[in-house]
Amino acid sequence: MARVKVRRFRAWDYWGKPVPGFGDAKARLLIVGLAPAAHGGNRTGRMFTGDRSGDWLYGALHRTGFACQAASVSRDDGMRLKDCYITATVRCAPPGNKPMPEEFERCRPFLMDELRLLRRVRVVVALGKIAFDGYLKACRHLGHTLPRPRPAFGHGLAHRLPWGVTLIGSYHPSQQNTFTGKLTAPMFESVFAKARMALRRAGSSSG
Repeated sequence: MARVKVRRFRAWDYWGKPVPGFGDAKARLLIVGLAPAAHGGNRTGRMFTGDRSGDWLYGALHRTGFACQAASVSRDDGMRLKDCYITATVRCAPPGNKPMPEEFERCRPFLMDELRLLRRVRVVVALGKIAFDGYLKACRHLGHTLPRPRPAFGHGLAHRLPWGVTLIGSYHPSQQNTFTGKLTAPMFESVFAKARMALRRAGSSSG
């Protein structure tokens, strides 16, 4: 995917490799996306960086206090996340933005490793149903028993999971969703406001 460039980025030396997670290693908020965008993370080497989905995500994170700035254009732009870490179910940009089942299988161990290492996570925001299901599947592989009935995906819908994590679903900030109005800026920001409230409750209950 790094060999196919759009005109405006022809001068860029695309990253073109698996894109690692990014953020605060002590984060209590984990954001799980689908996969790097062909001309976003696949180009810049950082999750949700350099594309319109990233503009929406980092803008919302900045307004809710999880990011130091609203714009994210490159790996060296000074972006720092506060109490937040961003990852994805697939680490390479898939053709047509549609990962194959084997890509999820190959990449799941990386997500599982992050879930093991991010010991302070109390809230997970899944961007889209595929990411929502991918997070739950990774947790099942880690030995967690999923609730029955299985948590359902819905925008803004929160589930308290048995292992002490609140899982919140959100529509993905893709152009397909934002251009059509399926996802609006207030709708998206409300998800992270809800995540902030869940973290406050988690902090008060642990104290």
